[in-house]
Amino acid sequence: MKALSVRVSYPWFLAALAAGLPGHALAQAAGEIRLDEIEVTAPPPASTGAAASAGYPGGISGIGGALRPVEAASAGVISGAAINSRPVTRPGEVLESVPGLIVTQHSGEGKANQFFLRGFNLDHGTDIAIHVDGMPVNMRTHAHGQGYADLNFLIPELVGAVEFHKGPYFVRDGDFASAGSVRIDYLDKLDRNIALTTLGSFGFKRGLSAASVPLGAGNLLVAGEAQTYDGPWVVPDGLRKLNGVARYSQGTATDGFAVTGMAYWAKWNATNQIPERAVAEGVIGRYGTLDPTDGGDTGRFSLSGYWSQSDAGGITRASAYVIRYQMNLWNNFTYFLNDPVNGDQFRQRDSRVLGGGEISRVFQGDLFGLPMENEIGVQTRTDDIRVGLFNTTARQYRSTVLDDRVLEASAAFYYENRVRWTDWLRTSVGFRADGYYADVRSDTPANSGKARDGIVNPKLGAVFGPWLDTEFYVNYGGGFHSNDARGVTATVDPVSPLFNISRSPFLVPSTGYEVGIRNRSIAGLETSLALFRLDFASENLFQGDTGTTEPSRPTRRFGIEWSNHYAVLPWLALEGDLTITNARFSDRDPVGQRVPEAPTTIASAGVTFGEGLGWFGSLRLRYFGPRPLIEDNSVRSKPTALLNGRVGYNFNNGVSLSLDVLNLTNAKADQITYYYVSRLPGEDAAGVADRHFHPVEPTAVRLTLAGRF
Repeated sequence: MKALSVRVSYPWFLAALAAGLPGHALAQAAGEIRLDEIEVTAPPPASTGAAASAGYPGGISGIGGALRPVEAASAGVISGAAINSRPVTRPGEVLESVPGLIVTQHSGEGKANQFFLRGFNLDHGTDIAIHVDGMPVNMRTHAHGQGYADLNFLIPELVGAVEFHKGPYFVRDGDFASAGSVRIDYLDKLDRNIALTTLGSFGFKRGLSAASVPLGAGNLLVAGEAQTYDGPWVVPDGLRKLNGVARYSQGTATDGFAVTGMAYWAKWNATNQIPERAVAEGVIGRYGTLDPTDGGDTGRFSLSGYWSQSDAGGITRASAYVIRYQMNLWNNFTYFLNDPVNGDQFRQRDSRVLGGGEISRVFQGDLFGLPMENEIGVQTRTDDIRVGLFNTTARQYRSTVLDDRVLEASAAFYYENRVRWTDWLRTSVGFRADGYYADVRSDTPANSGKARDGIVNPKLGAVFGPWLDTEFYVNYGGGFHSNDARGVTATVDPVSPLFNISRSPFLVPSTGYEVGIRNRSIAGLETSLALFRLDFASENLFQGDTGTTEPSRPTRRFGIEWSNHYAVLPWLALEGDLTITNARFSDRDPVGQRVPEAPTTIASAGVTFGEGLGWFGSLRLRYFGPRPLIEDNSVRSKPTALLNGRVGYNFNNGVSLSLDVLNLTNAKADQITYYYVSRLPGEDAAGVADRHFHPVEPTAVRLTLAGRF
């Protein structure tokens, strides 16, 4: 079945938005609406269910309770307390609380993580949309890769809730959300102030202090974090990181507001992936590097706010943000393949200011006496970008490949109708319309230009039940991701301007399908099973590492997800998740049908214990299955199984002491594996095709002393 995505004229779309919201068409029904008020404090330690939404800061458990939005069997919300019970190596691993999502690293710790979900190698965020406190984390037209999502500014102890969706079925999710979306919200205030210090293996040091106090009619929350880390690498990471948050809030999630400022800065060295042959031949060790000058620095400063107000007819919400972001990366992935004399290191520079916001209204009403809601919303975003690619040696400039200015803007309108037809049937029918504009000013004049595109996608969902504490879900929707605007306007190779290159489409459509079931018939156990399919059209992807576009083929993924959370006792919980995906190119080509880097199997299991005072702990297993590295499946990666553990004690004076053991079995595994051509000194000029891997760090311990007051 073909996608029902509809291309639209961008000027027509903007005109439609300018016409205003069709409030007159959505008559407000008489009568009262009951809006549950939830004060944002430390949440309960449990839930992966769909009974709450963290889609707006603080979270809200549905308008009126009975008519909450139609979700999917694979959607859910995880509390901040549950997230912080997990031992993690890096902040981005907070997202591994989402069933079926793998978070890994192939470079220095200051760089964005790499994500895998539903048979996708999502690179640094291409098809998973990530938001923190209503702000997008994904960067479009980014120097290193489209959708680059750096979560290293995240402070896990401040997380109130994580809401996740999978598939393009939800009207609020637009760009980069085809495989899934994650919305992370910070707390408005802390139950108790906290100060902690962590010391660990390989030079890990972290300090955090966070406090909230009443101020006027609201609350002020302030947090500061500092961290250093060297890692087991021959060339130490030398990570230096500073992070701060200040937030003032009043009221509740349904009637209140908050203003938040964030500041983050980091610099590091990087041991990137290395070729297997270099280790086998003794050129370097497993934790060595072929270019000791790789690394980077980054900074992120933001100001954001949200406001919400409820009345007899529904609820209105608004949010806005402005972000100042910069990044420099120095990488050398091929060593001496392109330049046998100076080496292949390059610098990627990204400097931008982006701003945007969202406003939405939920209208409560009825349809022939049946409970009904209509939701409408508008989202906007504008990025003013300076983006460059430069050849370097030991971080010293040699030549310019690209040095471009890009203005990229987008606007979206969404609408959804939700009806409870009977006690056992709820439906949602909606659509989302997106319009994009880009103005590229390239240092290669032939690659300058303007681009416009638009797309309209349907979103459908139905929930049947509950019968015997069981609900059945059906979901369908269209989605998309945007391509790098430079690839949309480029006509010549920036390295060799005499050679023409093909332009990329601005927006690439996708279509998703899902059926699932969620069961709660056993006390304390929530289990869900989902069957899914996701089709992507043919894509032309701009390669930020080379400055050119590279065509790819249409793909189809289908699979099954099984997720379980079992609260055995008030102090004991078990979890287990399994995802199996079949990812193939949907056309025929002699080169092969396998999608490189697409994981077939992802699994996790965990046990968490502890309640209040006394002992607490967690043990978590994460399995990252083997993957084809080229289309004919003749070269594959090895599986990775990691076991992390935590044990600690809460004293009655507010002090706690905990010990994390990461990679408890000291597995000699790889965080990630690639297969491509590189060249070491003395090798043939054409280079050698080889596996390139980034190893898992050996067993590491981290001891945390925390005080809560």
